[in-house]
Amino acid sequence: MTQATTPPGTETTSEGAAEATTEVDHVIVGAGFAGLCAAIKLAEDGEHDFVVLEKGGDVGGTWRDNTYPGAACDVPSQLYSFSFAPNPEWTSSFSPQPEIQAYLRRVASESGTLDRFRFGTRVEDATWDDEAARWTVRTTRGGTRETWSARTLVVGAGGLSEPKLPDIEGIGDFAGHLFHSARWDHDVDLAGKRVAVIGTGASAIQIVPEVQKVAGRLDVYQRTAPWIIPRADRTYSALERAALRHVPGVQRAYRTAVYWARETYVPAFTFQPGIAFPARKLAEANIARGIRDPALRKKVTPHFALGCKRVLISNTYYPALAADNVDLVTDRIARVTPTSVVTADGTEREVDVIIVATGFHTTDLPITEHLVGRRGRTLADRWRESGMAAYKGTTVPEFPNLFMLVGPNTGLGHSSMVFMIESQVQYLRQALRTMRVSSYAVVEPREDVARSWNDRLQQRMKRTVWHRGGCSSWYLDEHGRNTTLWPRTTFGFRAALRDFDAAAYAVRGAPAPLTPGTSTGTSTGTSTSTSTTHPSPQQTEDVPA
Repeated sequence: MTQATTPPGTETTSEGAAEATTEVDHVIVGAGFAGLCAAIKLAEDGEHDFVVLEKGGDVGGTWRDNTYPGAACDVPSQLYSFSFAPNPEWTSSFSPQPEIQAYLRRVASESGTLDRFRFGTRVEDATWDDEAARWTVRTTRGGTRETWSARTLVVGAGGLSEPKLPDIEGIGDFAGHLFHSARWDHDVDLAGKRVAVIGTGASAIQIVPEVQKVAGRLDVYQRTAPWIIPRADRTYSALERAALRHVPGVQRAYRTAVYWARETYVPAFTFQPGIAFPARKLAEANIARGIRDPALRKKVTPHFALGCKRVLISNTYYPALAADNVDLVTDRIARVTPTSVVTADGTEREVDVIIVATGFHTTDLPITEHLVGRRGRTLADRWRESGMAAYKGTTVPEFPNLFMLVGPNTGLGHSSMVFMIESQVQYLRQALRTMRVSSYAVVEPREDVARSWNDRLQQRMKRTVWHRGGCSSWYLDEHGRNTTLWPRTTFGFRAALRDFDAAAYAVRGAPAPLTPGTSTGTSTGTSTSTSTTHPSPQQTEDVPA
């Protein structure tokens, strides 16, 4: 990373802070699992000239931000770590938030890349300069504006990074304490308070049992009941932890066994929902075990196929709902007053605290409003016109040298997103190697290839439980298209991204090969070679098994 002491064109902001200009090979946005993985693997490849821009004050992403009581992962611990950095310190089969955050901090610290992380830095916009064949990224850090110029832009901001508030009349006028689950206000003492939790998703089912223990009264507002199966969690014994820590091969074998067990879920989600019948019976038994009241049981029993919405895991949620100080409200919220929540039937419930657990922006990622491509329009504009889609979930026509980690249709309903992230980072690494070896300054997926990939993917999606299961979920966009999940096996996704398929891209040459670990200090000039579009072999268009 090269930065001039007095960069040319330096300006002074209205706050009196200087605007710096820095040239790097790569800008990475986000310091969660995705951004951290990209940074570590690029450094391993000798790509040392990069910067990681993170709006928060630490690594961790979702696991830094979600500190609500009871926060934990619903993917088995042995799968929820980087394959290249196994963690023998998990204390249980499903890890709590503090352990995951501690793991990410340790991995970041030991990676030797933290000197290239810029915390407290918010990306304001990123614009592709076609003449220079570089991305111009503008950021703010405190009162300072900065400009970065990069050959490639890697977006690892994630789909669970921007909380989504419900559109409820008067919610902004509430006079008590109101906060989103991902922005938990630890200064608010809930003991004895009248609390309302809006939402019954993955965060809510972890929050409700904890709040129920201390609240004077708890109202839980449910729009749609989720399917919840038992949480098969247990604490590792001292012997197990010793074996995981010291016996070669034990942790890898454990991880492999868990991985393949999870892959057996795929047919029920993507091909034949009827296979999930035993799991549905398990979920129904979970309701019966936790709730005695028939009326309440009826309220919490979903009317759609298991798997259509995210399947949740908990042993404590149903008993919490059945507690004397809890009321499950299924009537629609009409409005919020300064002191209460009013439902459509006219009932007004006085509350002191409102906890919003309504999820995140997933099909309308805020960062896309600030990414401007080759044609001068934002990625959000493109997706509003044609739908959220990317080639192999990673690259987008019209946006050269842009790589999205956890992009469209890379989410999972059964296994670990860390596996998908590592697959995408492998594709990124192969792309950069191809650019160096072939002296490419620009790689941009072809429109026809990207369209074919996504048409086949959406065709495959029609037979999944997410489309046929009789529900409406955050997996679907406003057009009813599932732009969130991957409809096949994770090993199929990895196979598709193992190598960079240059034939699927329009490329443009560079005056000289990109050299890992160095920076020219100047923008790459316009190539003297012409653009090249390779004929695309059939296999580059197929969605693999």
